[in-house]
Amino acid sequence: MGRDLLAAGAAAYSRGDVAEALRTFERVARSTTGDLRTSAIINAASMSDELGDHVTAVDLYREALAAMPADAIRMRPAALVNLSQALQHLGDLDGAQDALEQARGLLAAADDQGDLRVACLLSLTAVAMHRQQWAHAADIATESLDAAVRLAPALAGHPLMNLAAIHFETGRFGLSDDFAGQALDAFETAGDVNAVAETQQNLGIMHVRSGRPDDAEPLLLSSQTYFERAGIGHRAGIGSKVLAFLAEGRGDTERASTLYRRSLDYFRSSGAVLDAADVETRLATVAFGEGRPDEGETLLAAAFDTYRGLGLGLHCAQVDFWHAALLESALAASGTPDSAVRARATALAVPAAIAIDAVRYTLPNGRQREQWNREIADPAMQLAFRLAYASGDARLVADLVEAQCAGTTVDVGRAEHRTPARLPLQLPDLPPAGTTDTEGSFLLGAALAGVAAGAGLPVPLPPRLALTSDGRIALGNSIAVAEERYRRAVRDSRVVPAW
Repeated sequence: MGRDLLAAGAAAYSRGDVAEALRTFERVARSTTGDLRTSAIINAASMSDELGDHVTAVDLYREALAAMPADAIRMRPAALVNLSQALQHLGDLDGAQDALEQARGLLAAADDQGDLRVACLLSLTAVAMHRQQWAHAADIATESLDAAVRLAPALAGHPLMNLAAIHFETGRFGLSDDFAGQALDAFETAGDVNAVAETQQNLGIMHVRSGRPDDAEPLLLSSQTYFERAGIGHRAGIGSKVLAFLAEGRGDTERASTLYRRSLDYFRSSGAVLDAADVETRLATVAFGEGRPDEGETLLAAAFDTYRGLGLGLHCAQVDFWHAALLESALAASGTPDSAVRARATALAVPAAIAIDAVRYTLPNGRQREQWNREIADPAMQLAFRLAYASGDARLVADLVEAQCAGTTVDVGRAEHRTPARLPLQLPDLPPAGTTDTEGSFLLGAALAGVAAGAGLPVPLPPRLALTSDGRIALGNSIAVAEERYRRAVRDSRVVPAW
């Protein structure tokens, strides 16, 4: 009975019904003992991880590791590799690395477990890529390719695709295309039609991100046909979202809306709550653009509630930033002043900008910092300045200047409304909460902390700026709102005078 249910759970997963697969594996875990129960716990952990409940996934993997016998030579390294992936999703790269090194040690002399050794090396590559250690990632990817060729030839396409991604992220698009083509050939040779479709989709996404929509669309359409026919809901949802993004970029909002809704249906039915929230934000953008603000508000509220429920404060801040930008656009399109809407937009934009801008102190290297500032932080702070200026709130404008380093002048020209930047297809990775006070960091004032962070030196969050002798803090109310609303610190507890 237990084995039949495990098979049923695997079948549900293969057709994209991740939530049903999770329920099935949980049922097996409750009703069996021994290896069957352990296998069910591991599978339930994998489903939880895919559904975005990474904390539960980590707890389940650790429960399985504690329950399995010491001689579980294959099950233990497999669980460690899977645990590492859940820890990566939580931003615990050190924990992920430790789990993978344990698995690597167990697999060192196990040539009969070549597929698992390759999977371990693939995950080590992923950790290096998350850390943007591109040279190291390329070395491990090459090692995993060598291991695959020797021990598990059917898996060779995966390290090839990792090499494609590494070269793509470092701007070497020609090499990226070459490795992706080799990955496609490898999967076709292995007869792995699912991996062929996944690689087509991944390559299509790379083409979209590098501004080659005409190259992307045939790959996306081909893979989409396969995923929809096979009933692989999560991948079909991804494909619909990217095709909608292309339609939106061409100004075809009707097709974009249809595809986004199809994507949302796929994600909801498969239980992919994070993906669903992302699509809700994009659908809200289309709704605002087509003059349906009430619908847009409902979608944004749903996305915010999802992120808040999962403790993803920075995602909440991004939703608020985009919400404020859409309200600003609606005001500009109407041509009619509406002080209540402008005040609401400002109340959303300023705490969001403070939280988003604070991230620059937490990012570990210059490339991540530059991307974050260019794509997220600078647009958010510009929006806060524009709305504060348009509201005629001189004190708020002055506080924003102080917070951005005293002595900065406001470029009034930038305070005029512009069409908000379009949401990029893929946002930069977000650091987890609580990563700011790194060992050896410099305790500096606000202006110097900003300079140090820009240079890549480790610093804690900037202090709170006292503007008057009685202790009034620059942006004090907005900082309090941001820390309560997004549930993460955006300023250090230290207070320094601004004079």
